[in-house]
Amino acid sequence: MTANLYAAIDCGTNSTRLLISDGSTSVERLMRITRLGAGVDRTGRLDPDAMERTFEVLREYRAVMDAHDVAGVRIAATSAARDAANSDVFFGTASQILGTTPELLSGAQEAELSFLGATSDLPLSEGLTLVFDIGGGSTEFAVGYDSVLESVSVDVGCVRMTEKFIEHDPPLPEELSNTLSVVSQYIDDVVREAPLTQAAVRFVGLAGTVSTVAAVEIGLQTYDRDQIHHFVLTRPAVEDVFRTLATEALEDRVHNPGLERERADVIVGGCCVLAAVVRYFGIDELIVSESDILDGLILSQIG
Repeated sequence: MTANLYAAIDCGTNSTRLLISDGSTSVERLMRITRLGAGVDRTGRLDPDAMERTFEVLREYRAVMDAHDVAGVRIAATSAARDAANSDVFFGTASQILGTTPELLSGAQEAELSFLGATSDLPLSEGLTLVFDIGGGSTEFAVGYDSVLESVSVDVGCVRMTEKFIEHDPPLPEELSNTLSVVSQYIDDVVREAPLTQAAVRFVGLAGTVSTVAAVEIGLQTYDRDQIHHFVLTRPAVEDVFRTLATEALEDRVHNPGLERERADVIVGGCCVLAAVVRYFGIDELIVSESDILDGLILSQIG
């Protein structure tokens, strides 16, 4: 008897992603940079062009889901949709395309699903595990053993930091130091709201920024999930990749193996978040996980 396939879609600030899986085996895992959250921090609204880019990808994903005859689907909208006054417009058209209404996840829900996905294929740790998910508009922190004990979402991400603080190419040193300082202040809030984060002994990083830093460190010419998933990033490696990418102009940065051209304009903002997290918590080694909120959304349907 063949196991049912389920689908999950993550409509993020920077990318729109699809996973089709039976909970143990993935048959499709797709990612498109759509930049749904472009300008939201400044305008408080989703840009029509950004929505249309995302709708085009959702039409593609609908065809993929139909081809696999999925038994169920959960569609998550996160930081950009939380911040936008016109997210109902996005939800209306997305519902028509997909036949299912997207869910506007709270930061806490996003953190719990990310933790569930990231820890699903890791051995249970005797100490606390801290999972952090650096998105385009927000970063979620979740700490626990086999389930989340505390979680916090803060408004720092690769797109938001780039749009707010990085104006020059390459970034000026003061732009970088200012961004790092702002992220550190947000992490102060994380620790106040979720003090167990400081007791974590295992650290797991999720999403595009973390995966990209790993890919650049490895020197991958083309994306290879097997090489990135559970790769261990050291603190010196994070700092080295950050320093390399932050001191290059965009036209030079795009030539780094492992860095997607579509992500090159926001990767330094993401690196500021990652470097600040690593420095703040004194992380010597970080497990990179390609299992994330999408996997959590699949597992939540299987129950």
